[in-house]
Amino acid sequence: MLQDIRSNIQGTMAKIIIGLIIVSFSIFGIESILFGGGSSGVAEVNGEPISPIEVQQAVNTQKRQLIAMMGDAVDPAMLDDNVLGAQALDGLIDRRLQMQSAADLDLVASEAEIGRVIAGMEQFWLDGQFSPEVYTSVLASAGFTPAFFKQSLAQDLVLNQVRSAVAGSDFATPAELALNARIASEQRDVRYLTIPLERFRQDVDVTDEQVAAWYADNEANYMTEESVELEYIELLVDDYREPIAEDVLRQEFELAKDSYQYQPENRVSHILFEQGDGESDDAFAARVAEASQSLSDGADFAQLAGELSADIGSAAAGGDLGFSSGDAFPEEMEEAIAALEVGQVSEPVTTDAGVHLILLTERRAGETASFEEMRPQLEETLQLTEARNALLRKVEDLRDLAFNAENLNGPAQDLELEVETASGVTRDQLEGLFSRPSLIAAAFSEDVLELGHNSEVIELSPEHFVALRVATHNKPELMPLDTVREQIVSAIAEKASQEAIDVEALRAVVAINAGEGVESFAVENGYEWQVEIGAKRRNVNLPQAVLERAFELQAPTADTPVVDAVSDINGDRLVLALVRVTEGELDALAPTERDLIDRQVGAEFGTLIQQEYQSGLRQRAEITVF
Repeated sequence: MLQDIRSNIQGTMAKIIIGLIIVSFSIFGIESILFGGGSSGVAEVNGEPISPIEVQQAVNTQKRQLIAMMGDAVDPAMLDDNVLGAQALDGLIDRRLQMQSAADLDLVASEAEIGRVIAGMEQFWLDGQFSPEVYTSVLASAGFTPAFFKQSLAQDLVLNQVRSAVAGSDFATPAELALNARIASEQRDVRYLTIPLERFRQDVDVTDEQVAAWYADNEANYMTEESVELEYIELLVDDYREPIAEDVLRQEFELAKDSYQYQPENRVSHILFEQGDGESDDAFAARVAEASQSLSDGADFAQLAGELSADIGSAAAGGDLGFSSGDAFPEEMEEAIAALEVGQVSEPVTTDAGVHLILLTERRAGETASFEEMRPQLEETLQLTEARNALLRKVEDLRDLAFNAENLNGPAQDLELEVETASGVTRDQLEGLFSRPSLIAAAFSEDVLELGHNSEVIELSPEHFVALRVATHNKPELMPLDTVREQIVSAIAEKASQEAIDVEALRAVVAINAGEGVESFAVENGYEWQVEIGAKRRNVNLPQAVLERAFELQAPTADTPVVDAVSDINGDRLVLALVRVTEGELDALAPTERDLIDRQVGAEFGTLIQQEYQSGLRQRAEITVF
């Protein structure tokens, strides 16, 4: 069927279908397919819409997090918008439900609290203190405006209030704490001996008949790894970079210089007043007016800000808020700032945060960048733009030619490209270009591997494309016996050693169960032995395999220990006897241990109640996904 599509893609029916698709897009718009319905949002939560922009912002955040964690090793499939979009939308719905719940509870985050949090973020510090310039620069590099960042932070602070309140609404009863203490602080007395595998490793006289039989019974272990020999064409944007002529640079400068004009910036300080609980409007207004009059009478603004401002983050710096180009502060503040002269203090300005007295300390006028200043950026932008355009034209040409071509040689010759080769590419390739999951998937797809077609031109990034075909498919084959003889001899000898040590471990278990002590059996047979009294679950003296098994075994009865054998990571056998189990008691715990159990149980209960709370919000909500 696929070959029929390839052969008939230029046919009349295909053109009719494509024409109908184009007409439908022109009439209804592609948004009808992407988002559906008539709503401008992608979902509604209790009548409140979630916009496509919000979803895209959440998707972009997830992409940045994945790239930061995995770097170049990130699978492009993991960054697919369709995959991330569903996760992002689900998270936004939960967040919207929690914000609505917080609104019902009249929970808010004050401007002062937001300021304190921002001022405490070390990524915005310079020389040990908050820097407004670093703040705006870091946000810009991350793709955020100060207004959007503060809005998101405010929501996070409110959501933390909700989560803390929900998690803190549950508690553990004394009976629950006692039960957890009985289990968590339980003690077990253990004796164990070590039977080393090395003692049972010996030269085994392996016959040809044994080797042949092993070879026949374990053929799957001696197959060559499936691999392919590839031919491929790689397209990189850097291959299409060309020098930019001087006259073109200057023409671009004349067109762009106004856009590159530095924005005027205002540096301001403020004193924030918040109306106290129970404080009358008149008393609050009088307090603001008194401060305003003091400033008019010549009081030092920085000193007054340190004494009076409710914005702790800026009060320590004399009220300094840094520079703004008109979008860092609420609209009311920006309008007042624009009307001020340097050194002038504003009339009281009211925002959602409270009332501000604003001092304009510095104004930097916008300047037009010079040609020499802009030249590197202009050259890079023009060069990269031209290279990308040339790359994309070449990619489209390659797509057209490679689709129906028998191999890549013809398209490469027509487009003056080079066909490269890669040998021994496997399904679990870990290094090189073909460690990319998208390329491995293409190389081992039915269309390319079995049917022999050229792959699609695969986009690894907007600046990196690859088309490939399989020149040779090296299927798994049974390796010759002579090639793997040494491996087989080693395997037979190892199996004999394992069987011998298993027999010895069983002999030890039987002897100890019959009444012989761990110590006496160990001494008699030359093995090391140890005893651990009162071992707890976090014990560091016992081997991990012994500790885990000791706490899995049932408690012994009377004076009869429970005996078992386990293996450690080296293949040694550890024979243990569980002698006694002592249940933990809450009252016997040290205060720090008791507090630890209390916190652990509280955290578990808090997580459970948070999940139930979120589930309840969803069950009661009207959620529509378009």
